Amino acid sequence: MGEQYGRRRTETLDYVQAMLGQLRTMALSERCDMLAYLIEMAYLEASDIIRGVRPHRVGQGRGVGEGRVGECRLELDVGGNKRDRAS
Repeated sequence: MGEQYGRRRTETLDYVQAMLGQLRTMALSERCDMLAYLIEMAYLEASDIIRGVRPHRVGQGRGVGEGRVGECRLELDVGGNKRDRAS
């Protein structure tokens, strides 16, 4: 049963990713750059979930405040000065 669920989930995510790819192409053809960008982010997220790089639920497998490997965050120190920090 679990194997069947995993296969169905993968097929669903593959379909979602394919639809996002088509939507991105449509948005680009209409010169909707921001919309195309946001759709691209969703497309990449679906790809990461399919490959097992990202969990399928927000916050799953990570503690609060933990980011992706190689992610760069902007933090404020006590004096209010900005500084970049790679995680």
